Amino acid sequence: MTSLLHTLAFIHPNVYKDSVALMRVAQQLLALPDVVNATLQMGTSANKEILQEAGLLTRELNGAGPSDIMVAVQARTLSACEAAGVECKAQLAGTSTGRAHSAAHEVMAARTLSMGLAAMAGANIAQISVPGAYAAAEALKAVKLGLNVFMFSDNVSVAQEVAIKQEAAQRGLLVMGPDCGTAIIGGVPLGFANNVRRGSIGLVAASGTGLQEVTTQIHRMGGGVSHAIGTGGRDVYAQVGAATMLQGIALLAKDPATQVIVIVSKPPAPEVTAKVFAALQAARKPAVVLLLGSALQAPANQTHEHPQAAALRRPPPVGVKETWGGPAFPCEIRVVRTLVDCAAAALQLAGIKPTPPQHYAIPRKPEFAASQKHLRALFSGGTFAAEAQVIWAKSWLHVWSNVPLNPALALANPRKGSRGHTALDLGDDAFTVGRPHPMIDQTARIERLLQEAADPSVRVILLDVVIGWGAHPDPAGELAVAIAQAKRIAAKANRELAVTGFVCGTELDPQVLAKQEATLRAVGMVLAGNSANAAWLAGEWVD
Repeated sequence: MTSLLHTLAFIHPNVYKDSVALMRVAQQLLALPDVVNATLQMGTSANKEILQEAGLLTRELNGAGPSDIMVAVQARTLSACEAAGVECKAQLAGTSTGRAHSAAHEVMAARTLSMGLAAMAGANIAQISVPGAYAAAEALKAVKLGLNVFMFSDNVSVAQEVAIKQEAAQRGLLVMGPDCGTAIIGGVPLGFANNVRRGSIGLVAASGTGLQEVTTQIHRMGGGVSHAIGTGGRDVYAQVGAATMLQGIALLAKDPATQVIVIVSKPPAPEVTAKVFAALQAARKPAVVLLLGSALQAPANQTHEHPQAAALRRPPPVGVKETWGGPAFPCEIRVVRTLVDCAAAALQLAGIKPTPPQHYAIPRKPEFAASQKHLRALFSGGTFAAEAQVIWAKSWLHVWSNVPLNPALALANPRKGSRGHTALDLGDDAFTVGRPHPMIDQTARIERLLQEAADPSVRVILLDVVIGWGAHPDPAGELAVAIAQAKRIAAKANRELAVTGFVCGTELDPQVLAKQEATLRAVGMVLAGNSANAAWLAGEWVD
């Protein structure tokens, strides 16, 4: 189909806009009639490589510099393509009367950090969302102005990350990121975050969607969050040494509102793990640790769950009993294996009896055709993809992925198709080129959903739906149309397609959890109450 599309590519020279502003413009262009693709990227080498991979790097765009905006638009008709180009230029120039102009104008109101600080006396956090080529310099400026930093930007080198965090530590400041997607500081959400009640549980996480799932489960079980500090995924690398995680633990240790500390991360470097446990011991507060996919054994002098008890248990059937974690061991630091176990253990350590979950009924197992053997998981969150692989590995399912826990199961080219059982992180760079993140724009995921539905070998499709601040205003409404279409595609070929998943969010989120779930159930999606149970159920239906 791509060959039938009209493409318009041009450079908007010598104009800098951050990634959030560019994503908003792209969203507005995608809403125009017959426009099927719109990408706006600063002209850095890294962004050119991404466009090259997507087949969008034209000769015109190849000449862009780091201070230029690269624009590529694809539409079904030439007139639609030209109209999108005119609107894009108007938005970038600030002359559009549309919604994108007002949004971009708000973002660009303060043109420097100094101007923003002058306009907001008393501000103590700077949010950095600019291309990686500029992000490190802006973060250092913020630190030198005495500001803590929430760094949404990625493509920052490890060496730059180390330098920024060392400078911040010397000044007693905190740097969350780079590539930090989520935080809640004093009840204020930053990036992608959910509306959860305040409470006694403080979190530090090197995982954005992991932080969202644990905080929302804490809320749904009846607990509350004091602070949720994101670190960026590379913070637990040996080179960085968990600089932000260790600072976060120390801050929560001193915070009188925090009674329990929670750590969420993919497996750190071994020496970093030892530092984290030492910091938790020094904090002298009960703690829960989830190092997703790790065969972690806590230090010998550390009381924690017995290895047999700590081994991942397959969650029970959804609707019969939720996954509440292991036995209540008399320990101050508890090691768990899933995100929902993490939340439940935190409540237990805080002395809070979890609120019984909403009943999630399991329908009959569908009658699948003989050709239907495979599971396809289409995640918007990389942590959900990792957790699911952990659960499926315990069931001896070999699952291919673009973010594999087992390198031997890495997909060669995830954009071109799946292989056997497949779990995709659609928030990965391979899928977000030319489009905003799937939590904002679901176009890429819907396209892949329909593609998988047409595959006669597919039995079950698993979806996560993430709501909250920064996310799509009605993801379930948009997905419901696509799920109904996917089921029709399978039905025409005399196949029954199972679609299952979960919603990460709360009733207090702008999209409202119950409304999102009702919309999805109405089109036959089978919902679980959390990410672990959704993965368990999908695995059961392909066993």
